[in-house]
Amino acid sequence: MIQRSRKIVIGLVLAMGLAGCGEQGSDKKDQQVKAVEWKLVTSWPKGFPGLGLAPERFADKVNALSGGRLIIKVYGAGELVPSFDVFNAVSKGTAQMGHSAAFYWQDKIPAASFFSATPFGMTAQEMNAWLHYGGGLELWQELYEPYGVIPMAGGNTGAQMGGWFNKEINTLADLKGLKMRLPGFAADVLKRAGGIPVSLPGGELFTALETGAIDATEWVGPYNDLAFGLHNAARYYYYPGWQEPSTTLEFLVNKNAYQALPDDLKQIIEVAARAINQDMLDEYMVKNVQALDVLVNEHGVEIRLFPKEVLAELKLLTQQLMNENSASDPDLGRIYASYSQFLADIRQYGRVSDNADVNID
Repeated sequence: MIQRSRKIVIGLVLAMGLAGCGEQGSDKKDQQVKAVEWKLVTSWPKGFPGLGLAPERFADKVNALSGGRLIIKVYGAGELVPSFDVFNAVSKGTAQMGHSAAFYWQDKIPAASFFSATPFGMTAQEMNAWLHYGGGLELWQELYEPYGVIPMAGGNTGAQMGGWFNKEINTLADLKGLKMRLPGFAADVLKRAGGIPVSLPGGELFTALETGAIDATEWVGPYNDLAFGLHNAARYYYYPGWQEPSTTLEFLVNKNAYQALPDDLKQIIEVAARAINQDMLDEYMVKNVQALDVLVNEHGVEIRLFPKEVLAELKLLTQQLMNENSASDPDLGRIYASYSQFLADIRQYGRVSDNADVNID
């Protein structure tokens, strides 16, 4: 009887243990199947070098790091929403994420351009330092808070070129009446110089330049400019990119969608965004060198330096613009104060560090 009782007890224990294992196994299987699926809309053509590949790489990293628990589908410009409607789509929840550039929302949020590109402003590394350790990211988050959008740095193209022109620029007067595709603060500077800024998405630039709808355009730099074939539509390639000494891209996250995630998936999104932010800059540093060599040596592109007098006058117009806008817009004034102070401090340090040997042969 005792032995029989022992066998019954052992059998029950084993059965309960197996049943428990089965239930746990079933729970794990359910967790694997129930993946969170997000949409990510972009302002770039699908798979476009650099800009378009960054969100694809981000999605791949998130998928891998989350073990398939968070799957992000990327939509190129126009596939789900137009290029310039990415911010609205994320704000409204049409898509949980976006990848774009903050200066595209300047009409809606005038101070947004600081988080993309500022004429005669920060380099890529200076911008990354300000955002992540100088208080810039907190200001950016506060600026987007009323729209239910969380911003994260999503890449940097580094120093850009000054643009493609079909006539020489010798004095500031040569900019008067010039129709040029130019976004952000730089568009306002061009307007003050007598030019006519035009807003166009990247995919329309070649045709607009070739047909004469615009007289000049800036896009990114050799890597992307070569991909669009802009050298076939304009003669002169000017530098430096006074309008964009560097350009930060942004990941936009719908706040409600983000807060609904468990903490580990939130961390994965943030880590993946930081990785892509650096990865893009690294890629552009290499690909721009290679592409410029092709443009000059295979396509005979003429590289021209903006005259010092032109750059000096554009810089003065930029300063006037910032001072006036800061006085009329509290958000812009507060962000500009942080931006300009950080830039002054880091440039002062740069004189004895990174930039100390620039002019030494």
